Amino acid sequence: MDFEDVIKERKSTRNFSDRKISQEELNKILEAGRIAPTAKNNQPIKIYVIQSEDGLAKIDNASPCRYGAPTVLLVCGDKEKAFFREGHSTYEVDSCIVATHMMLEATNIGIDNIWVDMFDRNIAREEFNIPENLIPVCLLPMGYKSEICPSSPNHMNRKNINQIVEYK
Repeated sequence: MDFEDVIKERKSTRNFSDRKISQEELNKILEAGRIAPTAKNNQPIKIYVIQSEDGLAKIDNASPCRYGAPTVLLVCGDKEKAFFREGHSTYEVDSCIVATHMMLEATNIGIDNIWVDMFDRNIAREEFNIPENLIPVCLLPMGYKSEICPSSPNHMNRKNINQIVEYK
């Protein structure tokens, strides 16, 4: 798919079918995250791939926003490996860049997805035994949308370019 099509086609899917992602597709998505840019190329990221019934139940315990997805990527930033300067760590920004690359690759190969920030990080940390140096940043439920999955009515509502860009 052309990149412009990918960025226009990506939508937040809120109702997934139970159809599983193939390992080949998942590998492509994870590779997109692996090669994403990070500050100083420190790559302070850990991605947990959650697909087991037990793991998905743990996600459901931490968030109401799995939407039935058969795969969830839990993206964490490593605060000890991230670039740090003047009181600011890049672990969260780096994690978001990695997550965005994975979402766009998923869309590129026909895998529906949604970015989820609404989850209890403490529950996720406890449920998946995440070490203290790793900070859960986002969930990426992925799979194939169900036949009954309306698009968000706000998806196409975009500000005019002049409202978000200013030349100096």
